[in-house]
Amino acid sequence: MRLASSYRIFQQFLPAMVFVVVVFLVVSAQAQLFETKAKQAFFMDSESGSVLFQKNADELFPPASLAKLMTMEVVFNALSTGELSLDDTFTISENAWRKGGSNSGGSTMFAKLNSEVRLEDLIRGVVIQSANDACIAIAEGMAGSERAFAGLMNERARAIGLTKSVFRNSTGLPDPEQKVTARELAFLARHIQKTYPQYYGYYSEPEFKWNKIKQRNRNPLLSANLGADGMKTGYTDDSGYGIVGSAVQNNQRLILVLSGMESKKQRREESRKMMQWGFRAFKPIDLFAQDEIVGEARLYGGAKSGVALKAKGPLKIFVPVGNRDRLRARIIYRGPVPAPIEEGALVAKLQVEIGGVLSQETPLYAAESVGTGTISQRALDALGELLLGWL
Repeated sequence: MRLASSYRIFQQFLPAMVFVVVVFLVVSAQAQLFETKAKQAFFMDSESGSVLFQKNADELFPPASLAKLMTMEVVFNALSTGELSLDDTFTISENAWRKGGSNSGGSTMFAKLNSEVRLEDLIRGVVIQSANDACIAIAEGMAGSERAFAGLMNERARAIGLTKSVFRNSTGLPDPEQKVTARELAFLARHIQKTYPQYYGYYSEPEFKWNKIKQRNRNPLLSANLGADGMKTGYTDDSGYGIVGSAVQNNQRLILVLSGMESKKQRREESRKMMQWGFRAFKPIDLFAQDEIVGEARLYGGAKSGVALKAKGPLKIFVPVGNRDRLRARIIYRGPVPAPIEEGALVAKLQVEIGGVLSQETPLYAAESVGTGTISQRALDALGELLLGWL
């Protein structure tokens, strides 16, 4: 069925000057239920951004070693800008050795005190072995101290759109102020995959040997025959057992975040079960084709009463296979939008709900340029706004 040819649009003016255009899309879907023992969970299709499952997805919790994803984002960004190179060396200070070495009781790559280690080896230590000594050495080498490096982590977090998560060290070791959300960890994982594909391969390496000690990758999904290729596990007493996982089947990538589980076994079973469910229980639905008009936003003072809206590419969503349900799409924007407006300007967002639950949100842009209207057109628009204000 061609969905775009069968939508009906209704407009409503809200007191907060927010316009909502409701687009009803008649398709087959199912509000499938899934249960998980994780305290926090977020599960998404990477390409479309469709949310397949969520549980306490915006609840803040201690990240444990999942914070190391943000540590690596800072490093990968510095590599991509030329600030660092993989051949740069970093010193294993006494602080790094004591807090992150073999005597610390935590994850380590067993780097020697005062040794100089190539950045690429430190990256493998962090990504594959979750090495705290490697994290601290990188933090001190880049920013002078872990606290200063945490400032870089928070700057980068805000720059890529993480608004809630707060980082206080490079390792994820307990700190009462260090908190993340499952949703933002998933977005961070997708950002790393899309922005730094040249470095993402480290996450799929099965093992790493350093100082004559070989350690295997801790990600249980890598050996589950699901197409998994990363990313990170974590554990502290406060956070429980957590995982950020990614897998690809038939050119579809799913990203999973689970936290608050009681054991390694539970983490392994829950993450495997949810990944299997995600690949089997959902199918893609094409909403709008490339350059297809999604809807219209009302204009103020323009040569036309409205401006056509479209996404930057084709729009599709993954919906549960099975019983019939109804998708509802809403175009939301602050308006009326003042003219003139240039083609390509960001105007609105499209929110798609399945069974009353938000599943996807996509920016919408002006599909055309619209100039300023005549004096009479602007006067009529002003009068209309004045009357609406009185109402």
